[in-house]
Amino acid sequence: MAVGKQLTQFAARRVTRRLYRAIPWLGSVVAILTIGEAMRRKGFFGGAVDTALDFTPVVGTLKNLAEVGRGRDFIRDKVDRAQPAQPAPRA
Repeated sequence: MAVGKQLTQFAARRVTRRLYRAIPWLGSVVAILTIGEAMRRKGFFGGAVDTALDFTPVVGTLKNLAEVGRGRDFIRDKVDRAQPAQPAPRA
């Protein structure tokens, strides 16, 4: 039974190591998939900068954590001229 437990632990460590190496790339894939929506919401330049920051593994993670802490994006969405402006909510 001890050999079976050791094999299970070995396999778990290998899988964890592979996932740990793949996590930064998974964030990059998500950033590439969402670039079109970001450019629609933030404009061409704003969407490109936002996606480039998200694509960079450590910087993207730190940016997203800071945005969650702030409660809003660093790069604002562009204003839609067809809709009237809404007043900011009071705190």
